[in-house]
Amino acid sequence: MRSSAALLLGSGCTCRRVRLTVPPVRLGNTGLRVSKLAFGTGTAGWEGHSDQTKIGARAFIRLMQQLYERGVNFIDAADIYGSHHLIKEALKIIPREKLVIMSKIWTAPVDWIPSASAAQTLDRFRRELGVDVIDLVLLHCASDGQWPEKLNVLREELYTAKMKGIVKAVGVSCHHLDALKAAARDPWTDVMLARINNKGIRMDGRPEEVMTVLRQAHENGKAILGMKIYGCGEIKLEEECESSLRWVLESGNVDSITIGVTTLEQAEQNIRRVNHYSRVV
Repeated sequence: MRSSAALLLGSGCTCRRVRLTVPPVRLGNTGLRVSKLAFGTGTAGWEGHSDQTKIGARAFIRLMQQLYERGVNFIDAADIYGSHHLIKEALKIIPREKLVIMSKIWTAPVDWIPSASAAQTLDRFRRELGVDVIDLVLLHCASDGQWPEKLNVLREELYTAKMKGIVKAVGVSCHHLDALKAAARDPWTDVMLARINNKGIRMDGRPEEVMTVLRQAHENGKAILGMKIYGCGEIKLEEECESSLRWVLESGNVDSITIGVTTLEQAEQNIRRVNHYSRVV
């Protein structure tokens, strides 16, 4: 008697595992189209290191390639993560024009980031990434409602870079409710990166009040990116992770979310969740 496998082969069966893919979405009014899920490269990111950089260049590049093969074209980087040089190496395999790359300029003085103008910092970023254009550049970690005034010099320089085509869209990463409110009404801001989950963990206010601001910002044409969906890892149970992700995605106020992963297994788990709860645009 022939085995089941042999019978399948003999019948010409071409059964194979269907690869998971994540849906694309429009990113606000930026004109960019990104994956609903971004590859976050900054888990526990600080002083030029993160959980993603610590897995080593070979594993990082392989993971980025695997994510790209599954439709993840959105890469979330920042100066403080130290991931630029690894992304540069991955771009030797993945076509640059197929990816949307975001990075962030740290706005508070630290002794391990050289003091420089935004123009100088962008030139350094482009060298580190090996690219001519960075799709999205955010001011990193705005922590009060006066950030537009306090960071006006950086804003003006980024706007000039946008006009020159060096960057395609600009925005801010918010770490304070007043900073979110200021970004929501600020004409300069194309993109807002906000901490959001349904438990209020590591957020800038109660979930409902943060979501209200994001709704207003979205209605104003801002692109909204969500982070801390799992509360920096404090939301761990499967049902709680799914509940938070569902609440964020089904709100319709968040265009894309960034989650840091270090393995393909983690990434595919998130892709399944995103696919289940997304509204494909």
